[in-house]
Amino acid sequence: MPRPGPANRNYGAGMGDLKLGLQFGYWTAAPRPARDLIELAVRAEDLGFDSVWTGESWSSDAFSPLAAVAGATSRVRLCTGIAQIAARTPTAMAMHAMTLDGLSEGRAAVGIGVSGPQVVEGWYGRPFGQPLARTREYVAIMRDALRREAPVSAPGPHYPLPYTGDGALGLGKPLKMITHPRRGDVPVYLGAEGPKNVAMAFEIADGWVPLYWSPYRDAYVVPDTRPDDFEIAVNVSVVVADDIATALWPIKATLGFYIGGMGAKTKNFHTELMARMGFEEEAHRIQDLFFAGKRDEAILAVPDDFADEISLVGPPARIAERIEAWRSTPVTTLLVGGGDPDAMRLLADLTR
Repeated sequence: MPRPGPANRNYGAGMGDLKLGLQFGYWTAAPRPARDLIELAVRAEDLGFDSVWTGESWSSDAFSPLAAVAGATSRVRLCTGIAQIAARTPTAMAMHAMTLDGLSEGRAAVGIGVSGPQVVEGWYGRPFGQPLARTREYVAIMRDALRREAPVSAPGPHYPLPYTGDGALGLGKPLKMITHPRRGDVPVYLGAEGPKNVAMAFEIADGWVPLYWSPYRDAYVVPDTRPDDFEIAVNVSVVVADDIATALWPIKATLGFYIGGMGAKTKNFHTELMARMGFEEEAHRIQDLFFAGKRDEAILAVPDDFADEISLVGPPARIAERIEAWRSTPVTTLLVGGGDPDAMRLLADLTR
């Protein structure tokens, strides 16, 4: 299938070799037992992968699987991608970060994100309004708690500490974490899609986790100047196969669900992102079909070109050729899902 020409990037300097992360994702209908996760994580570590990542929706939490593999590994970093901020107060997220970092002897990184209004208000029962201001306040409190320099207090308005609102007894006082964190600077990454949220990630976080990335298109504004250790970790489906069209099908199925139904009809950040990436008509058609109950047609409406550009699919020689386009981007880490041994080994060879 045709491939777009190089994009007119504003990426600047600082691009280096690609690292690899193993993406566990989140449990669906068939949860993996801890022994399977440990086996995958050990395999990734032996192959030279830099990190292991987990997801979180309205299913499994992002921290438990990482705790399960912490004791069986010694080098790979353990990263949430993405833990949802509506699920925990910022001090609770700091407690998770401190605990995982201690269990793993300093290998934790916490990727967080706001999710969408359908999940935040429908599952967690929290307000979604002002997501940027809410995230900024959340990260500041997390960092204060982990630094443990003083009892944590915050004026709000989203996470006031101490709480003095409706139902308060007026007995709350600023507290300092009892346990001394192994590190007071556990890395915090932001999952971000919209332009303002992406800009904020470069301002307040240690890394950014985009949902989709095409090395052939300019979908994001990435600052020319950023810290050398700033992480940009992107989920990339890797399928080693001769039949490209067949290999793209499960990728299109996932895209059809995310773009069509992972959000409300009037507010789906994934749909908006695909539109900004140059597939506006197709994105809205996928959503229309999904909400009309035509899920198979929604999957068929996902363009092969879009699924192919954000993935690495095909025979080994094709994957080796196409991974070169990723090297010319500011992406630092490719997050490989599924745990397929052939795909993991191939990527390890190509990035070694």
